[in-house]
Amino acid sequence: MGSFKLSLLCLVPFLLLAAVAVAGGDTLTTFIVHVQPPEPEENQQTAGDREAWYRSFLPEDGRLVHAYHHVASGFAARLTREELDAMSAMPGFVAAVPEEMYELHTTHTPLFLGLDARRGGRPASRGHGGSERGAGVIVCLLDTGISPTHPSFDDDGMPPPPAKWKGRCDFGVPVCNNKLIGARSFMSVPAAGGNSSSPVDDAGHGTHTASTAAGAVVQGAQVLGQAAGVAAGMAPRAHVAMYKVCNDTICLSSDILAGVDAAVGDGCDVISMSIGGVSKPFYRDTIAVGTFGAVEKGVFVALAAGNRGPNASSVTNEAPWMLTVAASTMDRSIRSTVHLGNGVSFHGESVYQPDVSASAAFHPLVYAGTSGRPYAELCGNGSLDGVDVRGKIVLCEYGSGPDGNITRILKGAVVRSAGGAGMVLMNGFLQGYSTLADAHVIPASHVDYAAASAIMSYVQSAASPTAKILFGGTILGTSPAPSMAFFSARGPSLQNPGILKPDVTGPGVNVLAAWPSQLQVGPPPTASAAAPLGPRGPTFNIISGTSMSTPHLSGIAAFIKSKHTDWSPAEIRSAIMTTADVTDRAGNAILNEQRVASDLFATGAGHVNPEKAADPGLVYDIAPSDYVGFLCGLYSSQNVSVVARRPVDCSAVTVIPESMLNYPSVSVVVQPTWNWSTPVVVERTVKNVGEEVSSVYYAAVDMFDDDVAVGVFPSELVFSDVNQEQSFKVMVWRKRSNNKGAKVVQGAFRWVSDTYTVRSPISISFT
Repeated sequence: MGSFKLSLLCLVPFLLLAAVAVAGGDTLTTFIVHVQPPEPEENQQTAGDREAWYRSFLPEDGRLVHAYHHVASGFAARLTREELDAMSAMPGFVAAVPEEMYELHTTHTPLFLGLDARRGGRPASRGHGGSERGAGVIVCLLDTGISPTHPSFDDDGMPPPPAKWKGRCDFGVPVCNNKLIGARSFMSVPAAGGNSSSPVDDAGHGTHTASTAAGAVVQGAQVLGQAAGVAAGMAPRAHVAMYKVCNDTICLSSDILAGVDAAVGDGCDVISMSIGGVSKPFYRDTIAVGTFGAVEKGVFVALAAGNRGPNASSVTNEAPWMLTVAASTMDRSIRSTVHLGNGVSFHGESVYQPDVSASAAFHPLVYAGTSGRPYAELCGNGSLDGVDVRGKIVLCEYGSGPDGNITRILKGAVVRSAGGAGMVLMNGFLQGYSTLADAHVIPASHVDYAAASAIMSYVQSAASPTAKILFGGTILGTSPAPSMAFFSARGPSLQNPGILKPDVTGPGVNVLAAWPSQLQVGPPPTASAAAPLGPRGPTFNIISGTSMSTPHLSGIAAFIKSKHTDWSPAEIRSAIMTTADVTDRAGNAILNEQRVASDLFATGAGHVNPEKAADPGLVYDIAPSDYVGFLCGLYSSQNVSVVARRPVDCSAVTVIPESMLNYPSVSVVVQPTWNWSTPVVVERTVKNVGEEVSSVYYAAVDMFDDDVAVGVFPSELVFSDVNQEQSFKVMVWRKRSNNKGAKVVQGAFRWVSDTYTVRSPISISFT
């Protein structure tokens, strides 16, 4: 059931399971302790010097869990409350944060994104030729480990890693190669049913994300015979390293920080993390602290927006130095169709597609919730005991229950164990039109809310309702695509509403990627004698979540990095955001799960367009020191010092308000009492990275609202050299009184030349 559990894990809300309870008495609790060394960090010559300094805070040996060297100034240790109180009085102590738990959040996606999965290269375009995607770049993932012998990590034709690489491979046998160049485990607690000391993947999640980001080209990929094709990561010529910090249920904050610390020290170029918690101040967010240190050292970081959508302000990983990734669909459906006894049919999805004839008999159709047992409507474990569903198709509602353990796969297993013939998984209103293709253990169909409502109406009105499920295989070219997944977390950001989050969306629904061969996919062999398992070959799986969209963007960042080796993390993020698509494949607005136009709090800048991102024309850059000025606008000097890893006196720092950070998007939050005659002014600076040395860009504004007007000044930018910078102002006026209460006005402004269009979304929120 390991793979079944993880399939849900990618879709359950990102929860902070529990902040560690305050220790009392002799209870030992793990704390991340931030300290300032007695002398500047650069004067401490070795890691041993730093670790000796850290140990001087501890009451005895054996308490140190992790020593941090690159992205945090401090350590993790097991302490009692009394020991922590005593430590807090010692010179150099800054702050201590209790251990917290975080959760984890392809054959078709390269083609869907306009890339060639078969060659691993890109079509010839201006100045780029057909060079291979990601060559020379090191993509590092913090996840559940990796399956090193999977063909997705074959190193055929791969050169050795760059000379800067300092990592190692801890499998105990020489399985790393020029593709998978490193693998380490930082788990400080035993893995449930797995090996915490080995980087081998016991859950599947890490293998899946690693191959999505930078997997090699693999022929014959499929899952139970579906979604067949050529699998390839977004950057198939990039090198891969894995840092195991999670099992299939938990990721500890001290382990995550140790993984980021090691990844930076080893020489990673891109860090991908499909991990998240709940929104919290950045100085208390271990992921925010660690990734700030990574970005300051030139490492690009991509993180999942989270799976708590479609609730407003559910987005996590909100810091402006991150690329925060939402999840959307692609134009592929793995079709299973529910045929009702009244002649009406509804399309749904399931990866498991047994051979069922169109002339197959109908089965009685029942709703599990009529039993009255706890969570029977969800088909939870034991909820159908003693209920007569033998030979019937059972309607189960979408939902994971109060403990989050009623997975979609488990629902089918419960129906199967009760003797059911099939399952219809029904969306609620919140899930809308989003459906997921899972490797169910029973004939099943996941249907949208409209279909679910019609099916329930039929069951309630018919004297003897019946149904059968037929299977249509893999369907390409479905629409609308892309559309936002219901689970994808939404803004506005709670921590920095003046920064528009998420940043961008990418494929995160029904994504096919590598899977460990030892983990079962689909029904057990006894489920049905006629159940086809598909052709033999490498093991893959289809799962969904912002866990899946994040490595797509990590791989695309590696692709851009391989073309522009001198670009900063901020410039790469800018290129991705300002070239994103704001329409679907049919040229219409990107829709959400309710089939209405998505807003910027769902899509961010739009859906990633890798080809355009590699050649954006203009970019917005941000120096690490600017982030310190930004943080000083939010927090005290002591709290900023925790993130910055050095003493910061905010009174001596130029404070940068959120809306004034040189971000590729604009978010303005104003009070209803705003004076209409006084504009809000936002300043930005762009750098010319286009191929034309001399170029002229003209401003265009896309705002369609009677309450506000937006102007860009100057309205023309003239460049005469590569890397030349030009500044401009965006001014927002209130055109008339807003008496409608809370409201958000959204649109965009564009810089347009003969060759490029550089688009920045703008959100104006009245609070």
